[in-house]
Amino acid sequence: MTRRRNCRYDAVFLKTVPTGYRMAINTLTDADCRRATPNDGKLRKLFDGHGLMLAVLPSGNKVWRMAYRNDQGKQQTAVIGPYPLVGLKEARDRRDALRLKLLDGEDLKPKRKTSPSIALDVAIDTYWAGRTDISAGYKANALRALAMYVSPTLGTKTVREITKEDLMDALRPMDAAGLSVYVRRVRMWVGQVLDWSIQHGHCEENPASNINSKVAFSRKPREGFAALALAEVHPFMERLDLEDEIQSVLACKLLALTWTRTDELRRMTWAEVEGDVWRIPGKRMKKGREHLVPLSSQALDLLAEMKLRSRGSIYVFPNDRGGSRPMSENSILYLIHRIGFKGKMTGHGWRKVGSTWANEHEYNSDHVEVQLAHKDGGVRGVYNSAEYLKQRRVMLQAFADWLLKKPDPSGLER
Repeated sequence: MTRRRNCRYDAVFLKTVPTGYRMAINTLTDADCRRATPNDGKLRKLFDGHGLMLAVLPSGNKVWRMAYRNDQGKQQTAVIGPYPLVGLKEARDRRDALRLKLLDGEDLKPKRKTSPSIALDVAIDTYWAGRTDISAGYKANALRALAMYVSPTLGTKTVREITKEDLMDALRPMDAAGLSVYVRRVRMWVGQVLDWSIQHGHCEENPASNINSKVAFSRKPREGFAALALAEVHPFMERLDLEDEIQSVLACKLLALTWTRTDELRRMTWAEVEGDVWRIPGKRMKKGREHLVPLSSQALDLLAEMKLRSRGSIYVFPNDRGGSRPMSENSILYLIHRIGFKGKMTGHGWRKVGSTWANEHEYNSDHVEVQLAHKDGGVRGVYNSAEYLKQRRVMLQAFADWLLKKPDPSGLER
């Protein structure tokens, strides 16, 4: 016969614990709460004991919650308040007060309120109007996507009424249409709006944070950027020279001559050009490291022409609508489409063209990787911005000579 241990009954959590066993409580410190950050962009929970937890939302906002079980044994969560408005000591006091209510048989589930919740469309407009830390283009893109995919079905609902199922119903058509990357962004943008709504007392939960995009949505196989075969490069260049939109043509050619990324080139400033070197600051590089690009004689000729066309702008390639902004992010891509190479070439494709050419001509692979500002594991993963500068200059000059030469009448190409 099995002997039952001496136990006591915890009415709050509906479970028995051995007599003498002490549940860990008050495990957090003020420093823990202040330093807490999201777990790689995901919801993080810091537990303090007796059900109290500090939920760190993906946005970085923090909310005190208490987990408990109701009379039917169902897991429930009570919202205590936002941190740091509600500090650690006050959160513990509120937790203990709620536990007493549970012991008295009270229901902690708040009654559904009709106020001060607001419609999702109102929350979207208010939240994004207050985002001054992002570009106008990014904001417009987010608002356009939310208006197209979320507002038609959920815009008039209050943020307190919206459920996880509501959001999934709105997002599934995007996933079914193959917008696998965009659907994740829309889920993120809705989640940011709902996080803001929590902080302003318009709702208590963020159902978007309970959607695991990796599980909920399909994953589109990663495809490389379209790039020309070497035999197609000179016919492309001949067609490019027939275009009359000179700035886009010059930008496309300089992109080809430098093997840089499109965004790095379109934001290029005259201050970054130091003689025959282009110094790209780390804040504009994908890997966050300064990058030096040796400029061939042909690249310098293109820059000299753009100097006459840039109308005093700080940017080498200013926007058509004003020199205070760089050229549009799609200018080069639309140019490629216009000349008949849609689906065959992209601005980013010049990096692949350059790499392929260099490998076929047996240039050192380390020199190629550094010029592409890639980061490989091991020794090749660490380098300073000036590494192999002399060798890369020779390589890019040879590439420029090949790229901009007149095609061989015999039709022979490497």
